[in-house]
Amino acid sequence: MPEADLALFQAYPVLRARCPRRPYTRLPTPVEPFALEGAPTGRLFIKRDDRSCSLYGGNKPRKLEFVIGAALARGARRLVTSGALGTHHGLATTILGRDAGLATTLILVPQPIDDAVRHSLSLLTAYGADLVYGSGVTSAALRGAAVLAGSALRGERPFLIPTGGSSTLGNLGFVAAGFELGEQVRRGAMPEPAEIWVPVGSGGTLAGLVSGLRLAGMSTRVVGVLVTDILAPSPRRLARAATATLRRLRKLGAAPPDLRISTSDFDLVRDQLGPGYGAPTAAGAEAIARAARCGVQLEMTYTGKTLAALLERGRRVGWPERPVLFWNTYNGVDVDARAPARNGGTRLPPRLERLLAAGRDESDPSQARRGGRPAK
Repeated sequence: MPEADLALFQAYPVLRARCPRRPYTRLPTPVEPFALEGAPTGRLFIKRDDRSCSLYGGNKPRKLEFVIGAALARGARRLVTSGALGTHHGLATTILGRDAGLATTLILVPQPIDDAVRHSLSLLTAYGADLVYGSGVTSAALRGAAVLAGSALRGERPFLIPTGGSSTLGNLGFVAAGFELGEQVRRGAMPEPAEIWVPVGSGGTLAGLVSGLRLAGMSTRVVGVLVTDILAPSPRRLARAATATLRRLRKLGAAPPDLRISTSDFDLVRDQLGPGYGAPTAAGAEAIARAARCGVQLEMTYTGKTLAALLERGRRVGWPERPVLFWNTYNGVDVDARAPARNGGTRLPPRLERLLAAGRDESDPSQARRGGRPAK
């Protein structure tokens, strides 16, 4: 998509020259009625970010086109980021970084091991990611520091990307998304929604979207569904992130109105997490099945639990008079079909190979004793 068509740049033209961006996304992503079983007719819509980019869809390309744009502008040759074993963010970073000619190193922390995690790791190695495994957050931080130091010594000018791409820079992707939706509402794609539902991992999508909608003059409330118990963001942290993102806009030369964003702007639903990050739930599985009957593919870690939360609130307290928008952040691109030959990629670290062979998550003492998946 040409930069001139980005709604954020239309609102603040100075950003075109001052905010490097590698345009991966095809925008605007469609807004469509979502005829889901259990939802009142005409009251539920879906934002199809699963179609956001031809290389890797979902919410990640919106953030990464700003982040990778900045990395290229600084002459970086390697991206360094982190996530859980089945990280979608890590895969998106690897694929989009590869397209830009950048190497990627991922610092991984544990999550429950299942077929989806094994598949993700297979794709990461196929696309050439260098993987470093840490058995916990502290270990991962130490290993990440060592990776950055080694890369700098090799002259690669490594560019550190926070988990999930959530930073004042990455969050601009969803500030832009808020302006984009505002324009779609003005053009009649849907009425202004009462609520937008998104998953919350690192929180950048939620913080950026709240900021963007406020700047676009919309009264829509964003509801975030917490899907992680690993350094989970709080409303206070989200409000600070949104405020810092607005501050970054000003530093880049834009002149947004003086908005005050507080903890009351963040509605966090916490009852769909289940046993933990990446762990399946019955409600999530049912939501995924309902969406599939409408031709929409979701997954368990993020979008399935988010849709389950939306449906549960509708069942418990009823639906708002204005429509509700489900923002589909899942990748809809068949990255398997595009993957390089598996034997031409990188290899898993030996410790991670042993972990997968044992089929357990060594961060869980109950698994270390018994083997297998964590107790539910």
